[in-house]
Amino acid sequence: MSEQWLNEELYENWGQRFRVGKELARVKSPFQDIVVFESDSHGRVLMLDGVVQITEADEFVYQEMLTHVPLFTHPDPRRVLIIGAGDGGVLRRVLEHKAVEKAVMVEIDGAVIELSKQHLPKIAGEAWNDARADVIVGDGIAYVAEAPDASFDVIIVDSTDPIGVGEVLFTDSFYEHCARILGPNGLIVNQCGVPFMQADELHETSLRRAKFFPQVSAYVAAVPTYVGGFMTLGIASKGTDPTLQNVASVRKRAEQSGVLGNTRYWTPEIHVGSFNLPPYIAKHLPIKG
Repeated sequence: MSEQWLNEELYENWGQRFRVGKELARVKSPFQDIVVFESDSHGRVLMLDGVVQITEADEFVYQEMLTHVPLFTHPDPRRVLIIGAGDGGVLRRVLEHKAVEKAVMVEIDGAVIELSKQHLPKIAGEAWNDARADVIVGDGIAYVAEAPDASFDVIIVDSTDPIGVGEVLFTDSFYEHCARILGPNGLIVNQCGVPFMQADELHETSLRRAKFFPQVSAYVAAVPTYVGGFMTLGIASKGTDPTLQNVASVRKRAEQSGVLGNTRYWTPEIHVGSFNLPPYIAKHLPIKG
């Protein structure tokens, strides 16, 4: 039995560690340190700069909630922009929606895509080969700044935390451009950290989004490897309030899409319930007038 362990380096005073069954890749790209390894408990694991990004065992929680919630919240999502998400899991879930006509994915680090294709093929499945997918290795900030007005319905940002390569995805300028390239009912979703440990991330990101979107909220998902309790996913909409959905309407759309019955975490009930935030999380959102 291997006695090599890898410690996550997200927090200085608290963390988790994995026993490494086999190290599959260790690469220093121009942007970050990338490690892929096999673990006893979580299958294959992707770490960037010492922080767990995805594991085979629980990726479905994060990927389903990051994707299905915004796509079933928008009234008619046909054009989806994905920023980051180099493992391909978000792309896969977006393409499960039959009504989606185009999914553009912009990942700055091509090494993440290639290593995921090689070592984590189960996460993306056949998404890389879908005719509706346009996978671009490039700068998501530049792409958003140059994209035409109202060219997307939904933007999904799957980034690292707002440090290092991911920092520019949490700025006023970025959200202003996102609002510009989204259609009238457009919405954006991005991870906002674990508020038990990263409350400032949710608070500051929500205030920034509120400058450009009339509806700003968040919902939660319980992802075991994102330690510290609920992970928050921030959502901002140019249309109706995402918190006012009901189970019956979400279920009807899920049945029509082909997604219902094919998920392991997301359900219409979870979808609606995830917007009911504990007070310790809700207090970090802007107060609705």
